[in-house]
Order: sequence, then structure tokens, then C-alpha cells
Amino acid sequence: MKENPLISKEGPENTGTQAFTRARRFSVAPMMDWSDRHCRHLWRIISKNAFLYSEMVTTGALIHGDRERFLRFHPAEHPLALQLGGSSPEDLAACSKMAEQWGYDEVNLNCGCPSDRVQNGMIGAILMGHPQLVADCIKAMQDAVSIDVTVKHRIGIDDMEDYSGLCNFVETVAKTDCQTFIVHARKAWLQGLSPKENREIPPLQYGMVHQLKQDYPELEVIINGGITTLEQCQSHLVESEEYGVQLDGVMVGREAYTNPYMLAEVDQQLYADDRPIVTRTEVAQQFIDYCREEITQGTQLKHMSRHVLGLFQGVRGAKMFRRHISENAHKPDASISILEDALALVDETRSYA
Repeated sequence: MKENPLISKEGPENTGTQAFTRARRFSVAPMMDWSDRHCRHLWRIISKNAFLYSEMVTTGALIHGDRERFLRFHPAEHPLALQLGGSSPEDLAACSKMAEQWGYDEVNLNCGCPSDRVQNGMIGAILMGHPQLVADCIKAMQDAVSIDVTVKHRIGIDDMEDYSGLCNFVETVAKTDCQTFIVHARKAWLQGLSPKENREIPPLQYGMVHQLKQDYPELEVIINGGITTLEQCQSHLVESEEYGVQLDGVMVGREAYTNPYMLAEVDQQLYADDRPIVTRTEVAQQFIDYCREEITQGTQLKHMSRHVLGLFQGVRGAKMFRRHISENAHKPDASISILEDALALVDETRSYA
């Protein structure tokens, strides 16, 4: 088994199990059209410890497309994983090599996306119905690289037997020595529900994910789905009557995008980091500096500014901040002054009454 440099393997006393305590204790989910390199840079300004994931990139896009566009990232983004979409062991191995060569800390296989578009290419959640194929893919990826190879998946799909089906999937993949399973605690209904509905309608079953950790304590089990606060995160990271055994990590998705400042106390609350909590204004100023540099390299302001719209949620002037950026950042001559002027419209010291 390849040793993962990102996790501690000193288990809790008298348990004989591994303790995955640091790197992936809190992570931000891969989100199509959202978690690009500019957005990840914003998140990294707010939290120095959160583990970040790229958008899902298909193997075809990397093999036949613009690799720099998909793989480029700022060094400050570490720790950082590249999420791949695909079902060809050979192609996934080739793309995993690219991830390692570009300096990613982890490569993750998407087995959770319910989109019709990816289903047709045998990508995403549909792979949960083919656990041996997933195992073959993971093994090929592991053989190609020395960085960690992980999998993100649902608790099941369609009429797949609930917990026994989940266990069969995890057991089959774990035989490759894959240690890390990021579990979206909802089923995916591939027929009848849209991707948006699949994020909201199937009921959350957190208990099933905790049961998985209890039954497979040697695995790193990370929970995803419907988590919006640090209090909820902490509830999954401790043993409790509600959920039972503690999990190894929590992954937050849409809330981190629409309300990025929810990451402000991740370092202090979940990593025992004693650095000062960065203010919203400090985040905005640092992001403006980043955007200013990117503009000199030819990046258009609109590709970056959209990610900062939710930064001042709940602060007086937030609506004017969002409006000013939304109405001006898309213009051909948009400059960094758009963000500077927007920042002048908010007062972080005052919240909504």
C-alpha cells in the first residue's frame, strides 16, 4: 500500500484503527462552473487549511483539449486535488499522470455526478452500478502515480440495494488499497430527476455514512451533502448519540460558493489554528490584488469577479456591492476599479437589522 503523506496513521489509543486527522478534515467540493482556479484562490485567502478540489474535468478534455486551461492553478491553492471524470482505466491513468506532473496533491474519481450528459459517457454516478470497473480504474490510476487516488460517490443509485449495495461498491474499490471515500449522503436517481433535483430531492441519509465508517474503520470516510455550517461539520467529526461513530472529514459544497465567508473560522474551529480570523474586507482586498495581477496576464475581470458576489452576505451594503459588480464587470473595458468601487459600498462593521 502506498503511504499517503497527507494523512496521519497514528490511530486512537486501543482502537487499532487509522486516524485521518488533518488534511481532509474539511474540504470544499468540486463544483462544475464554480470551483475554478479563481474561486479556489478566494477560498484559500479565507482558509489556509481547507482541502480544495477542482471542477470535474473529463479525461477527453485533458487528452484532446487545452490542458493548461484545465490544469493551471496558483501555488497558494495547495492542498489541492484534481477531480477526473471518465471510465477508461487507460485514459484515467494518463490523466492522473498529468495531475501529478502539474503538482496536484491528489487525484479524485467522480462517481457521483447524475447529469444525463456524463451518464452517456459512462461518467459519474452511473459508475456506482459498475463497482469492478471503478476498481479497475482506481488501480490503473494508482499504478500511474505516487499521489493519493480517491473516489467521490453517492450512497447509491436508482433501485440499487441501499446499504448492502453501498458496501459492495466500497469493498470492491477498497481491494485496490484505495483508502479515501468521499460520500454524498444522497442517492442519485438517474432516471426522472434533473441534476439540480438530485441535489435536493433524495433524502439525506447521514446515518448510512456513519455506519460505513463504523463497519470499515480502516478507511477514511468523508461526508458530503446538505452541510452548511461549521456546527454541522463538527457534529460529524465527533462521536455522538445522533450519528454514532465520528467521521474523518466533512466536505461542503454550494454553501461555500454562495456564502464563502462561512470558511472564515474553519482553520480555528476545525484545525486548531491560532492565526487571526481574516475579515471580509481583508479577503476582498487580497482578492482584488490577485485580480489585478491576473488582469495584467490577460484574464477578464468577469471571470473572477463573479466568485466574490456572496462575500458580504448579511453585511450592510451587500446588495449594492453585488449590483455594482454584476452591472459592470462584464463590460469590455472593465478594470480593477470595479471591485475597488464595489468594496467602498459596504460597511463590514454593520449587519442587517
